[in-house]
Amino acid sequence: MRIELVKRAEHSGLMTAVSPLIAVMLTMICAAVLFAMSGADPLEALFRFFIEPLTEAWSLQEVLVKATPLVLIACGLSVCYLSNNWNIGAEGQFVAGALAGSILPVMFPHLQGFYTLPLMLLCGALGGAAYAMIPAILKTRFSTNEILTSLMLVYVANLLLDYLVRGPWRDPQGFNFPETALFSASATLPSLGMGRLSVSVFVALGVALLLWVVLSRSLRGYQIRVLGESPRAGAFAGFSAKRMTVFAFAISGALAGLAGIMEVSGSLNQLLPTISPGYGFTAIIVAFLGRLNPLAIVVAGVVLASSYIGGESVQASLGISDKIASVVQGMLLFFVLACDTLIFYRVRLHRKVLSENAGEGAHV
Repeated sequence: MRIELVKRAEHSGLMTAVSPLIAVMLTMICAAVLFAMSGADPLEALFRFFIEPLTEAWSLQEVLVKATPLVLIACGLSVCYLSNNWNIGAEGQFVAGALAGSILPVMFPHLQGFYTLPLMLLCGALGGAAYAMIPAILKTRFSTNEILTSLMLVYVANLLLDYLVRGPWRDPQGFNFPETALFSASATLPSLGMGRLSVSVFVALGVALLLWVVLSRSLRGYQIRVLGESPRAGAFAGFSAKRMTVFAFAISGALAGLAGIMEVSGSLNQLLPTISPGYGFTAIIVAFLGRLNPLAIVVAGVVLASSYIGGESVQASLGISDKIASVVQGMLLFFVLACDTLIFYRVRLHRKVLSENAGEGAHV
């Protein structure tokens, strides 16, 4: 007996729309089982993990702080995935953008003025785009697998960050702690007066809205969708798959780099050996949960950001490991992909039976 996936001639539009909700519900059910196995009250744990972060003022602002980089990165990844380019290295591009944008406040701290922050954001976006160009060029010139190259470059970026923070960029007055000097006021994103929340949240919303217009109302968006769904049809229409690969990776890397420098200049105000709890990887889940639609990605970003705060909440109140957040995020991605698979494909079982006449195997 073997299992086959047969593509459906037509798929349900209703199920396509509601499948993210189904995935969330299935994730909550499995999370309840996981909480129970950990010795906690599943209902209380579900409340603290999924609901409490969205009901308290402090935790809600922290959700928005964490949702901002997720939305920015996921919006960039949606361009890649819609064009059939699989960028898995947004985490590395996030770090590369943070490093490039931090050159000005770390190496030239005396340069302070109205131009400091805009230059930092520009350098961050360019740094992320340049880092994303590596797997893009390797794919277009040498036909390498962008999944592997972009993923491996994540470790290069993280090791470079660790080296700089512990070595040349370490604050000489920081009592030997692995960190850079605090950024000046000119190099810090304006705060909204509510803890760590900064104007970066409005930047993320603006980027999502602009990208939605580009994808749904422009020729470039049409090219992205055509090449993603049918490269052969795109070639007949005169669209270049190689140029689209470079464009998609550039946009994706630029938004990841912008998220990186805004995280550093808005929430941390300095470089540390670790500046991301895995935003680049979690953003992959956000992109697919949002159906690669920038506006839906905003909602998905808030949902996934709450899992970080929820993980900390169940750790503090119920004694459950904060790694539970990563497990729940992984389950959510699994159910999103599983629902999509069942929407576009049907499962068919094949059994081999012995023919009475010829003694040959036949499929039924």
